Amino acid sequence: MIEPYVLDLQEVDGTRVAVVGGKGAHLGELSRIEGIRVPAGFCVTTDAFRRIMADAPSIDDRLDRLSRRNPDDREVIRTLSAEIRQTIEGIAIPDDLATAITRALARLGEHAACAVRSSATAEDLPTASFAGQQDTYLNVVGPAAILQHVGRCWASLFTERAVTYRLRNGFDHRQVRMAVVVQQMVFPQAAGILFTADPVTGNRKVATVDASFGLGEALVSGLVNPDVYKVRDGEVVTKAVAAKQRAIHASPAGGTQEVAIDPQRQRQPALTDAQVVRLVRLGRRIEAHFGRPQDIEWCLVDDGFQIVQSRPITTLFPIPETGDQDNHVYLSVGHQQMMTDPMKPLGISVWQLTAMARMHEAGGRLFVDATQRLASPASRAGFLEMVGKSDPLTGDALETILDRDDFVPTLPDGGTGGPPPGGASTPIETDPAIVTGLIERSQASIAALRRDIRTKTGPALFDFLLEAFQEHKRVLSDPLSAQAIMAGMAATWWLNDRLREWLGEKDAADTLTLSAPDNVTSEMGLGLLDVADVIRPHPQVVAFLQDVEDEGFLDELPKLAGGSEARDAIEAYLDRYGMRCGGEIDITRPRWRERPTTLVPVILDNIRLFEPGAAKRRFEQGRQEAQRKEQDVLSRLRALPDGAQKADETKRMIDRVRTFIGYREYPKYDIVSRYFVYKQALLAEAERLVRADVLPEKEDIFFLTFSELHDVVRTNQVDDHLLQQRKDAFRSYQALTPPRVLTSDGEAVAGAYRRDDAPAGALIGLPVSAGTIEGRARVILDMAEADLEAGDILVTAYTDPSWSPLFVAIAGLVTEVGGLMTHGAVIAREYGLPAVVGVEQATRLIRDGQRIRVHGSDGYVEILP
Repeated sequence: MIEPYVLDLQEVDGTRVAVVGGKGAHLGELSRIEGIRVPAGFCVTTDAFRRIMADAPSIDDRLDRLSRRNPDDREVIRTLSAEIRQTIEGIAIPDDLATAITRALARLGEHAACAVRSSATAEDLPTASFAGQQDTYLNVVGPAAILQHVGRCWASLFTERAVTYRLRNGFDHRQVRMAVVVQQMVFPQAAGILFTADPVTGNRKVATVDASFGLGEALVSGLVNPDVYKVRDGEVVTKAVAAKQRAIHASPAGGTQEVAIDPQRQRQPALTDAQVVRLVRLGRRIEAHFGRPQDIEWCLVDDGFQIVQSRPITTLFPIPETGDQDNHVYLSVGHQQMMTDPMKPLGISVWQLTAMARMHEAGGRLFVDATQRLASPASRAGFLEMVGKSDPLTGDALETILDRDDFVPTLPDGGTGGPPPGGASTPIETDPAIVTGLIERSQASIAALRRDIRTKTGPALFDFLLEAFQEHKRVLSDPLSAQAIMAGMAATWWLNDRLREWLGEKDAADTLTLSAPDNVTSEMGLGLLDVADVIRPHPQVVAFLQDVEDEGFLDELPKLAGGSEARDAIEAYLDRYGMRCGGEIDITRPRWRERPTTLVPVILDNIRLFEPGAAKRRFEQGRQEAQRKEQDVLSRLRALPDGAQKADETKRMIDRVRTFIGYREYPKYDIVSRYFVYKQALLAEAERLVRADVLPEKEDIFFLTFSELHDVVRTNQVDDHLLQQRKDAFRSYQALTPPRVLTSDGEAVAGAYRRDDAPAGALIGLPVSAGTIEGRARVILDMAEADLEAGDILVTAYTDPSWSPLFVAIAGLVTEVGGLMTHGAVIAREYGLPAVVGVEQATRLIRDGQRIRVHGSDGYVEILP
């Protein structure tokens, strides 16, 4: 007889999450795997929960109030969730439902000890585990107690921690249901957790086993330190046996109790090595069945393992798919491009189609395969030097991998060495006309793109764009452009190295490059000062901007005194820079032209903090300071042995760096200018698809690749399930932190600075712009939320060119990501800001408002009392 509201675990599989929740579905699926033992049991379905909730209409109002809360409103969440739990636990279970549960219980043995476990529909998902968010009750005996604890499990859907977790992860409280799993209790000699991938490093070939005596609750609750085993290729490779002073066992009266472990047993291993290997073998079988690494709870009973839970490990960073079994070493593109956030599929595919190197996607981020460069002796040393100079953490991580001797093969010399592509090592004369010509050719190419794309629609647009992407790459790969960039970078390194050697001068190039010409990114920051100068004399406009929220505010400005001039100034700025935005390498991110309110806080800060004419004065001050520095070093060099020759060489390098260093920023400006043209054309197609009822919203195209969107435009059909999958995946990627270096084993290799020249407690980073500054830390993760005062030090995760308007108002810079020649470092030097980048977890370790001291020449940050 099939009971309503109850399903035996044998009747359940992975397709029944909506009915039995994530835990129940996984246990049912586990019970179907050959060789895997799962304690017998049944599920009280979500239909039962839905029926109980229907008997409590007073909960609806509280759910509405909860849904509107910020996850940080802890006191309100605590109160509302407690009220909901109390209401649910107070509802009497209807007789027919209680009968169905007790009949199922009789099949286990009416007075059998059971584990009663919550199983929510949003639980043990590939993108969100919800681990530990709901409740489990062990050693529950008798029908009355079982029914009572089923009610407690229903109520546990609204624990404070579960409610907060859903709010933080975007889950609707009303869409989540609760089932309950009731299983025969097992009384193990040992229990614990098996991770089929190393949860710390991410290495998929290393399994980790945590084990303790008695029930696994002792380990989960933190009562004991477990024995920890690591297994690779069927062998225990490391083992740490802990002193296990206490354990949790079943209590004769029901429930559990702590017991002291005999001192002679405390340091005995909970498992033998053979048992550990056997357990990992079972774990690999479970992993293969679910198709992803698993977090498995196990019990050892009479030398046999029983599995009481398995869920995906959601914190692992995905591995790029290559289709081969070879070892690969991947470098993060996001750390180079100053954008470590996940990208949407359209952004990823357009970047791949327009990039000069092949790029692999994983976790919504892009990676380049560095294996061949590392494997060839002809290219390895130069590659490591280049990477280490740009980002020491990445360089050290690569050295760590190479030191193992068994991961990256050594290839025969030849074939992969030599200079970088583009002829960047070819000498180039110091001539400003080179930069002028490069910029003019870029502008002409973009103007042609804008002109020619206007008439293209439908499938013809995509054919045109594929050709435009080739022109895009042709401009980027211009050998003369590469030579100009390398000339500026090489001159910077030459000046720093030689002037340190000859004069003891540290980071001299930082001053010598102040106010260098043709730097489109620094001009962008100064340009917003000029916009502030136009608006400052008009108090009505200033007052209006302080309350702006709607993106159509520019149309309202002419109604105010001075508003037309203000609008024209902002529009002119957007005409030149409106294609920029935070995370601009992702074509799907909203541009300033699309979201001009982003600029308003910065404009208001500029009005408040600066006097009229600040842009021109600031640029001129930097130019004069660079000129004075040049005269000083040349004069001191001439007083040295062979001084005339050293001064002449240095003068040539100063001219060289000032000619070319500003151009370093232009190719990125070219890229994002083209991206905005592509995006506007694609969004016009999206609007047509919305009008044709193919897509609900035009932004849905962001979750398709370029090729998939081409197909949708051609067929007027879209896979709604695919779109939802992509949206869910993107949300899960936002919780992941991409590694600088990732191997094909899934290991995220963290580098270290390996320095001992900083004060105790200092935060270590990479020095990129000289000077020491002390001030108030402003921890800002979104440029639109900037609220700066004079002398503030900006602390953020990363700064791409879109952040440069903030640089005019700050006194120093600290970032978590960056290198010597990344955009934030270049602009910090351009503006003369002491800066330290690559400070890991800076936005967490430095609190907003703290006073800090930035040592831009020595590469560390002190948090002051």
